[in-house]
Amino acid sequence: MSDKTPRLTAKQVIKQLKDSGFVEVSQTGSHLKLFNPQTRRSAIVPIHTGKVIAIGTLKAIEKQANIKFS
Repeated sequence: MSDKTPRLTAKQVIKQLKDSGFVEVSQTGSHLKLFNPQTRRSAIVPIHTGKVIAIGTLKAIEKQANIKFS
């Protein structure tokens, strides 16, 4: 397996977060806030339809949520 960070869209990131137990809390403009009641962690995902999330932003979301995207 490669340790390379995948190139994902906001829709793909949100799906993986929801599959990990996150739920939508609120949305301000183009930023969606998700919260996991079990781990008490929150993550903010920028939603720009059809665009791939930048690597640095994706890594920051991984750190916030304490999960690894695939």
